[in-house]
Amino acid sequence: MAEVRFWEEAIQSGPIPQDGSTFDAIVVGGGPGGSAAAGYLAMEGKSVLLIEKGVWPRDKVCGDAIGGKSLGHVKALGIKTRLESTPHFKVTGIVFSSPNGSEVMVPLPEEDVQKMEAGYSLPRKQFDWLLFERSNELVLANGGSVIQGGDVREINVEEGVIVGVSVRIGGRNGEVFSYSAPWTIGAGGYQCPVARKVIKDLAGEELVDRMHYCGGYREYWDGVKGCEGNSGSIEIHFVDSVIPGYFWLFPLGDGRVNVGIGMVLGMLDKQKTKLKALQRDVIANHPLFKERFEGAEMVAGTGKGWQLPFGSPRKGAKNQPRRSWGPGALLVGDAASLVDPFSGEGVGNALVSGEMAARHVIEGRGGDEYQQELWGLLGPELTNSYKMQKTSRRAWLLNWFVKKASRKPAIQEMMTEMIASKEAQGDLHSKWFMVKTLLF
Repeated sequence: MAEVRFWEEAIQSGPIPQDGSTFDAIVVGGGPGGSAAAGYLAMEGKSVLLIEKGVWPRDKVCGDAIGGKSLGHVKALGIKTRLESTPHFKVTGIVFSSPNGSEVMVPLPEEDVQKMEAGYSLPRKQFDWLLFERSNELVLANGGSVIQGGDVREINVEEGVIVGVSVRIGGRNGEVFSYSAPWTIGAGGYQCPVARKVIKDLAGEELVDRMHYCGGYREYWDGVKGCEGNSGSIEIHFVDSVIPGYFWLFPLGDGRVNVGIGMVLGMLDKQKTKLKALQRDVIANHPLFKERFEGAEMVAGTGKGWQLPFGSPRKGAKNQPRRSWGPGALLVGDAASLVDPFSGEGVGNALVSGEMAARHVIEGRGGDEYQQELWGLLGPELTNSYKMQKTSRRAWLLNWFVKKASRKPAIQEMMTEMIASKEAQGDLHSKWFMVKTLLF
């Protein structure tokens, strides 16, 4: 009998709400940020309209790593136990390698690993299904509505304030419905229509800065050597032919691996070779990887590209990393440009911002307060990650740092704390701490 994979089943969302219906909040996008925002709002009794452009089950192109920051929200939203019952890879550490082949393994805190709070690696198709299904349940139970296959065609504005959305349902020839709410939360990823309206149309600001956006390309592979089992390290490799980007191997369990490559778009513009071709060359010819991929097979149809809006600070910008609110609207996750500039992980910050946006709506606080709290919480780590990203563009510095780290436990401990602990981020602002740790 075939294994029951419930995350490949349809999710029933009930009837389409009547045209002209009003809600306490409208959430555009059913990924982690949107599902979290809708779920937290519904748990406080708010009537929510959750709109997802896709129809479950649906895939989401991603590196598939879910960091420890996400797990508190996974638990609060009520899916942690169910998630852990599904196939996944338990992350116990991160391997980094430099262009000259030096490697360092950064272990995650043992107590977090034992408590299953260090992180997972599992397909977003699976993770997002669990989050959306739970959010769907919470929203419907609290008087709200959920639309799948809803294409938001217009963000409705009255006297400069966003008051709702118009949604086309049923494909190109489908019917258009309009809905209103005092708050609209944009969670539709890097192409979010709410973000476009807030940033570009209403504020007249830049939506895409190619030095703060990354291009990513991902494939799934079976049988890559060194990626067996259901626990261990994920890998980030700064390969000479890929600098100023990086190559990753994120095991998903049972021998399947998310294999990908990423590079800042502004840097990619200067390359003659595209990401897919760069990855193909690394797999086929690089001495560190060609033997590991010998006999491995790529899963047909899994090669896909996407963009990651980084949360790196912009020079001279009043709102950091980018405007995340407008009159009547808040932005979360990728729509707010919150992807970690160094690791490329975005799910954790999507969940954090989703909860924060819901709380601001519940408490009736202003969008400018949301912007300040968001950057106050995430700013230090995103700024440090951006510094690390800029460092990783210099091959000689990477070679020196990784070699040093492989021989000095204090640096490994520092890297562990950087990844696992918000409190330790403060140490990185101290130049003396950095000099002492790196040189002595």
